[in-house]
Amino acid sequence: MITCLAIFGASGDLTARYLMPALAALHEAGRLPQGFRILGLAREPMDREEFRRRLVEKMRTAAPQVKPDSRDAIVSVTDYRQVNVTDRHELAARLEAITEPIVAYLALPAKLFAPTIEALAARRLPPGSKIVLEKPFGEDLASAQALNKLLHASFPEQDVFRLDHFLGNKTVQNILGLRFANRLFEPVWNFQHVERVDIVWDETLTAAGRAAFYDVTGALKDMIQNHLLQVLAVVAMEPFHYLNERSFRDRKVDVFRAVHRMTPEEVKRYTVRGRYRGGTINGKQVAAYVDEPGVDGRRHTETFAQVTLGIENWRWSGVPFVIRTGKGLGRDRQQIVIRFRPVPHLAFGQQSQPHPNTLTIGLTTDDISLSLNVNAPGDLFELDQVCMDSQFGAGALPAYSRLLLDILNGDLTLSIRDDEAEECWRIVEPILDAWADEGVPLQDYPAGSEGPSGT
Repeated sequence: MITCLAIFGASGDLTARYLMPALAALHEAGRLPQGFRILGLAREPMDREEFRRRLVEKMRTAAPQVKPDSRDAIVSVTDYRQVNVTDRHELAARLEAITEPIVAYLALPAKLFAPTIEALAARRLPPGSKIVLEKPFGEDLASAQALNKLLHASFPEQDVFRLDHFLGNKTVQNILGLRFANRLFEPVWNFQHVERVDIVWDETLTAAGRAAFYDVTGALKDMIQNHLLQVLAVVAMEPFHYLNERSFRDRKVDVFRAVHRMTPEEVKRYTVRGRYRGGTINGKQVAAYVDEPGVDGRRHTETFAQVTLGIENWRWSGVPFVIRTGKGLGRDRQQIVIRFRPVPHLAFGQQSQPHPNTLTIGLTTDDISLSLNVNAPGDLFELDQVCMDSQFGAGALPAYSRLLLDILNGDLTLSIRDDEAEECWRIVEPILDAWADEGVPLQDYPAGSEGPSGT
């Protein structure tokens, strides 16, 4: 197990909000190796003690769930060095004393990935080192291909970790057990029995506070291109012969390659984009997105995106996969809904129309619900619906902790492979192009509503 984590861009929000709390959880669980240490690297001029003080202050606010003892323990093994991480000479000098394998975690804006990778390549990290990149992996297919080419010139693919923290979510992982360890579901997990699949990430949260970032990204790139396509792949993949890194990632890529690439006309028919205007959410008045600081209304950035995808293979032929995400909506709803086809013949008379059978998996509530039709109380000829509900077991580790532990162990199973990253861009690129050409109107929807019309 690697014992040194070097965080490039360590003064940023990602370090204090996610990485350090995740490491504190690993420390508390006794999962970090003996002698583990953290090296923070960033441009800001400060010494080790000031960096540690800043980490403690930020973690108190951003991660209050972390126990003080665990927080202090992980901060105590943290060092700091001021450096321009894109300058190969400065970086080489700062890393000169390191001879053991390290994890180089690029907690940086995506625009700094390429120059930092080039600087690291010139330094030539010790054999066995790993490099980690958070999403977004490129801005389109061409930039993703260029970034992969740059990485391959300096690092073996087995040393590259492209992270999507949704894959560390225990509920997403539980889909695998639900599907492949139960004879009940897998025989009906196909076009013959499934009518439609919805993957939803609706939020009451607005873009306030991070609108400047969001305005150059938008809902399609921020959520669908990466996170929700990963959920789709886990829902739609074929069974694997054995759960390991290669088979799991192969099956995901198979799904992405089978997703139909839309024509401009299909984008108009099967996608919706919107932007919230002023309204009321949970009794609180909310400003319009275009009035948030840092927003340029001329960009026409969407805060809501819905796409209906088709998977062109034997299992899913003709089944619509509806993926939607939005901010400033009337309720929080993060779930997968498998809607099954109606029975071929109903013997209870015309007055009794059954509800569809649905399997609902909560992505943030960690629950599962199966709706079934039964006879109504006291009436043989009427139907009623009941729901069987259950909670998933608590995960042993938070999502980021699980992913960091995999990186330290060199386990690539939950990392995005090079071809996988490119395939995700292949799916969304025609949608982005059509939206950029205003082929799909940007609909306004009131904050606190269900979203744009037609969804």
